Amino acid sequence: SKGVQYLNEIKDSVVTAFQWATKEGVICEENVRGVRFNIHDVTLHADAIHRGGGQIMPTARRVFCAAMLTAKPALLEPVFYVEIHCPKSAMGTIYSILNRRRGHIFSEQQRVGTPIHFVKAYLLVIESFGFTADLRSHTSGQAHVECVFDHWQILPGDPLEVGSQCHATVINIRKWKGLSEGIPLLDRYFDS
Repeated sequence: SKGVQYLNEIKDSVVTAFQWATKEGVICEENVRGVRFNIHDVTLHADAIHRGGGQIMPTARRVFCAAMLTAKPALLEPVFYVEIHCPKSAMGTIYSILNRRRGHIFSEQQRVGTPIHFVKAYLLVIESFGFTADLRSHTSGQAHVECVFDHWQILPGDPLEVGSQCHATVINIRKWKGLSEGIPLLDRYFDS
């Protein structure tokens, strides 16, 4: 986009449109992460009245949303870092509960000179609801849990492929938020 006249005049409007489009993503109206848009060409009206924020921001947002739909979008799900302290006798129960909830144990250590074991694992936030109560009830209160947000993980599948588990998740999120059930079609972002 070198040499395009008036580009500096619309820069703030395009940045605002980018922030708007990434704050309310096209798939679920959630924050968008790890996205980049390359602007290759711009055609601007010579008259300054047609280059105002009211004209540029909605147009640029539509362009960003259309670009997200034509790219390969993915959903990210939050993951907790989980630390569990328990006696050795409760280890089998902890492994069983974490496996049932799609948890991933990556470290197990015994505190030297004590019967206490430390288990470190990753657990999807969606699977963590009722986890602490479940763990305590199955270990008779012997396990103590700490959960802290750690990272985002890509949800397997294509959110645009009807019938995939990822698409079903998108539909459920859209229903929960009171949005229209289907993902907006690309036609919605064309100029008429």
